[in-house]
Amino acid sequence: MIPSVMPTYNRAPLSFEQGEGSWLIETSGTRYLDLGAGVAVNSLGHANPALVEALTEQAGKLWHTSNLYQIPNQQALADMLVEHTFAETVFFTNSGTEACELAIKMARKHFHDAGQPEKVEIIGFNGSFHGRSAAGIAAAGGDKLTKGFGPLLPGFTHLELGDMDALSAAICDRTAAIIVEPVQGEGGIIPVADQVLRDMRALCDEHGALLILDEVQCGMGRTGRLFAHEWAGIAPDIMMVAKGIGGGFPLGALLATEKAASGMVSGSHGSTYGGNPLGCAVGLKVMQIVTDPAFLDEVNRKAGLLRQKLEGLVAGHPEVFENVRGSGLMLGLVCKAPNLDVVQAGYDANVLTVPAAGNAIRLLPPLTISDEDIAEALTRLETAATAIETAVK
Repeated sequence: MIPSVMPTYNRAPLSFEQGEGSWLIETSGTRYLDLGAGVAVNSLGHANPALVEALTEQAGKLWHTSNLYQIPNQQALADMLVEHTFAETVFFTNSGTEACELAIKMARKHFHDAGQPEKVEIIGFNGSFHGRSAAGIAAAGGDKLTKGFGPLLPGFTHLELGDMDALSAAICDRTAAIIVEPVQGEGGIIPVADQVLRDMRALCDEHGALLILDEVQCGMGRTGRLFAHEWAGIAPDIMMVAKGIGGGFPLGALLATEKAASGMVSGSHGSTYGGNPLGCAVGLKVMQIVTDPAFLDEVNRKAGLLRQKLEGLVAGHPEVFENVRGSGLMLGLVCKAPNLDVVQAGYDANVLTVPAAGNAIRLLPPLTISDEDIAEALTRLETAATAIETAVK
């Protein structure tokens, strides 16, 4: 008999009732150090007082009106995103998946309205993840996402990430866009080299295609810059944002240049909830905090500290871990032991991590994690690794 909650997740037997900063408290009262942050969502930690205040204040005024009317919080957040990014216009969504849908629609509509209706093809990359909608799974490809859901939305090609010869050969006069995560998250925390991103930008410019960046997981300060592509010194035409922008409240956005969004006019897209007063009140507060250069400096400092300690963890447990990779506070531990065993050993040591492809586990702590909590995280990961070694013996 099917349970009342559809069984699409293999859930851990943990139920949390309260959060405090980098910690979650289970219904039994047990405290867990959270290195997953809701899969990079709780960017400023659990129950962050500034976000609680922003949400509570707005909740006492107005929750929802729909996009039939002006929404002051939405305008203010859009203005702030435009001020701090390449973008000239923003559409608000509830999730990264919805942002992906619009990104693909926008790219194709742009060329249709420009008199180039043949430019509909989009190039993506193996190991990517762009959400679980029909367009998202078509853009990412891979049997894990697509099996059983055919026929898939046509017009997508998938290449090996970093193979610029293959990309140069594949891009043509029918290519509307290249879509890529600057750091693959679900794929195993795989950063795209800065030069590869620069070469992608150059290829798009050469062939009159658009560059779509998926910064749903790696954006909003996660890599030590507001957005990960800034490290490469490039700018996309379209960018998907979600997760960290709401600090735990469901919020996403699609950022674009005026040129890329030229086909998006009244009636061409919509969302009932997207950009509602509650979400945008929280998003504004997140942006005010995360855009502070001093805050990003601290993210980079703490990222260096965590990376250094993780390198020591790998060196000390060569039968459990292979290496560390990633950027900022978006780090992956590539495992030699089965990664799900490492996640489970973490549960036993009261530390939460997130599995990923490539036999990796993701470490995505709140950007506000303290030095003391980083030290505690390593103590608990050491305990988990030792438990795996002992079990093998």
